[in-house]
Amino acid sequence: MEVIGNMLSQSSIDQNAALLLVFLLLFIPALPFLRRRINAGEGPTLRPIPGYTAVRGLTSQSMETGRPLHMSVGVQGVANQSTAQTLAGLTILEYLARQAAVYGAPPAVSAADATALVAAQDVLRHAFEEHGEVKQFDPCKVRMIGPEPTVYAGGVMGILSREDILANIMAGAFGDEYLLMGETGVRKNIQQVAGSGNPQALPFMMVSADEVLIGEEMFASGAYLSGLPAHIASLVIQDWMRTVIVLLVIIGVILSTVL
Repeated sequence: MEVIGNMLSQSSIDQNAALLLVFLLLFIPALPFLRRRINAGEGPTLRPIPGYTAVRGLTSQSMETGRPLHMSVGVQGVANQSTAQTLAGLTILEYLARQAAVYGAPPAVSAADATALVAAQDVLRHAFEEHGEVKQFDPCKVRMIGPEPTVYAGGVMGILSREDILANIMAGAFGDEYLLMGETGVRKNIQQVAGSGNPQALPFMMVSADEVLIGEEMFASGAYLSGLPAHIASLVIQDWMRTVIVLLVIIGVILSTVL
């Protein structure tokens, strides 16, 4: 009986996977269509997200004052279950790095994982290469503080306390340790933008950061900051998929109730 149960369970999983694959394939042809429309200037209007508006404003202030921004890509790396959150932080860093390459004031970047360190250094280097300013690239601007979340939090607290940081931008995987860093930023009167996909960290961000990127808002950084057609098209497709899923759920509930 146990073997039969396992076979039925596996069959159900295979059917769900097949349905998901068919569902995704239905939307793939829409991606190039949307990209062409966006390239032609007929793209959709994205709703404003205050966190990204704040990030743009902070880069301008950093340019005017000469004071650096601190960017944290979280306490995890790019080879575990938190990869998506770390990549979202790296996308924000890519925007900051490109802006910094223009006016020569790179952000102070911190990481808690070796893979995130290497990725952040590559993002910073690539931005300076694009603007022909590779000589200004300093790999030491990206610091590996420590692999333990509390150790990392202590290192970031030191950066915020001792250095003349204009603003603190933190986007990635965080836990309870965020409160230590966020509280330091509040105490030093530093502007803060934070984002995470971890529900446990979001309450601490809400009470300590000026703007918060909640959940999936953080994963829209490529569309909002870089404005790349591929990112915007992907974002629109995801919204369409959510709408279809909600409609299917509503229809399923109605049918199960009536029949």
